[in-house]
Amino acid sequence: MRTIKIGMFGLGVVGSSVVSILRKNQDIIRSRLGMGLKVSRAVVANPGKSRPIPTDDIAISSDPSTILDDPEIEIVVELIGGVDAAGTVVLGALNAGKPVVTANKALLAERAREIFSKVYETDLSIGMEASVAGGIPVLRSLKEGLSGDHIVEISGIVNGTCNYILSRMSAEGAPFEEALAEAQRLGFAEADPAFDVDGYDAAHKLAVLVNLAYGTMVEFKDIHVEGIRAITPADIGYARQQGYAIKLLAIAKLDDGEVEARVHPCLVALDHMLASVNGVFNAVFLTGDNVDATMSYGRGAGGEPTGSAVVSDIIDIARNIKAGIRSKIPPLSVVAESLRDLKVMEMGRIQTEYYLRFQVLDRVGVLAQITRVMGQNNISIQSMVQPARSDHPDQPVQVIILTHRAREADEMKSLEEIAPLDFIAGETQLIRIARFTG
Repeated sequence: MRTIKIGMFGLGVVGSSVVSILRKNQDIIRSRLGMGLKVSRAVVANPGKSRPIPTDDIAISSDPSTILDDPEIEIVVELIGGVDAAGTVVLGALNAGKPVVTANKALLAERAREIFSKVYETDLSIGMEASVAGGIPVLRSLKEGLSGDHIVEISGIVNGTCNYILSRMSAEGAPFEEALAEAQRLGFAEADPAFDVDGYDAAHKLAVLVNLAYGTMVEFKDIHVEGIRAITPADIGYARQQGYAIKLLAIAKLDDGEVEARVHPCLVALDHMLASVNGVFNAVFLTGDNVDATMSYGRGAGGEPTGSAVVSDIIDIARNIKAGIRSKIPPLSVVAESLRDLKVMEMGRIQTEYYLRFQVLDRVGVLAQITRVMGQNNISIQSMVQPARSDHPDQPVQVIILTHRAREADEMKSLEEIAPLDFIAGETQLIRIARFTG
C-alpha cells in the first residue's frame, strides 16, 4: 500500500500530536484512505531539542529547503505560528506545487489576500480546519455541509481562555485578575494573555469564518475587537438578575452587500445554548437560510483536538492526490470568478440592544436627565434598575439600563453627552446584547 510522505514545519504541542495520531490510528486511516501517511521530514528552530514523541524515523532539520525542495514530500504542514516565517513557508510550498495544511489563523486573517490569491493561482488545496475552534469541524460544515445555503449569521464562542475566565467569574464571583491568574496556572492562558483576553485571537478566527462563509477576503484590521478586561463580577451579577450570561462572542452577518463582523462581550439570554457553554469549550452557531441554526460544540484548543483537525485535512488532501486531482473544493468555497470584494460595516452603523451600567451620585433627577439625553439620541429604554440606594451623598450608586434596539452611533453619542454631567461618578459600562437569527 502506497504511503504519502509529509513534511512538517514545527514539532511543538500540536505537531507532536499530529505525529502521534498518525502513528496511533494508522490502521483506521489506511482503511479509510487506502493509503498510508507518514511525517518523514520536519523543520524546527532547534533540531537538537528533546521531543515528547520518538523521532527516530523523522529527518529533522532547521533548513526549510529540506522539505520544500524534496520531490518526495507531497503535503506540507505548517505549525510554527506567527505571520512572517509561516507566510514564507506556505507560499514557498504552494510555489513548489505542494498542497498545504495549516492551523495558523493569524496568517490566514492578516495575509488573507496574499495567501488565498496564491492558492487560487496554483489550484492547490489548503487545509485550515485547525485554525478555528480546534477539533470542531466548523470550516468543513461551511465548505461542505452547508454548501447549498446562504449563511445568514455566524455567532460563537471561539476562545477558550476568555470563556474559562468568564465562566469562573460567573460561578465564583472572582474578579478578572484572579480568574486570569487561575487560567494561567492551569495552562489555559499564556504568560502574556493579551492576544486572548483582548479579543485578537477570536477576531483572527472570525476573519477566517467570514471569508469562507461569504467567499470574500475581508481585512482583519477592519473587524471591530473588544476584549474582556473591563468585565466585572458586578456586571455578571446584574446581567444574571436580568436573565443573561456574559460571553465573548464572534459575530458576523451579511447585510445589504456589507459584512457585519465584530468580536466583543455580549449578554446572552440564559435559555440560549451559548449561555451554557462554559470552561475552555467552544461553540459556533451557523445559521443557513434552509437549515436555520446549527451548533458545533467541543474543545477549541489543545494538542489532540487541534491535531485531529490537522490530520483530517491531511487525509482530505491525500484523497485528492489519490484521485489525481489538485483540489476538489475552492479554498474559499467559491470559484475564483465568484469571489466578492465585501466591505466590513462600520461599527457605528450596526444596530443592537445594550446593557448600560452608570455610576452616579444619588441625587434627585439623575434618572430623568439620563433618559432625556438618551431619548434625544433615539435610544428607547427597555428597563431600568437601581439595585441599592447610597448611604452617603458622595457614594455612587449603580443604575442598570437595558435599551431596545438602537444604532451604535446614537448610543455612543448619548454616552458622550452624559459623561460630563456632574452626577456621573465613574466610567459607564456598555455591553451589547446578543439576539440570534433562527
